[in-house]
Amino acid sequence: GLDDARRAFDKMHRWDVSMWNSMIAVYVQCDHCSAALELFLQMLQEGLMPNNITFFTILHACTSPVDLADGKLIHSCIVDRGLESDVVGSALVNMYGKC
Repeated sequence: GLDDARRAFDKMHRWDVSMWNSMIAVYVQCDHCSAALELFLQMLQEGLMPNNITFFTILHACTSPVDLADGKLIHSCIVDRGLESDVVGSALVNMYGKC
């Protein structure tokens, strides 16, 4: 389950973007959206560059009006990195619709 996934993630000695994406997705799928957002911020602090999959996944963690500020921050990161695409765009529309 979730705890096993996190233990496996924490035991890794080297994390690439796909590992972070996977762990963020597990949190979102298990409806632990605040943990997903915290992990996304940790990813940024570690200096990793999110990709379209990261943004698509983390936007699904922004599902309520309380998350709107985080969603807008993520949106600005997407724009700053030039990663707007149809897939990310649909996740943005979904996020703004829910918030």
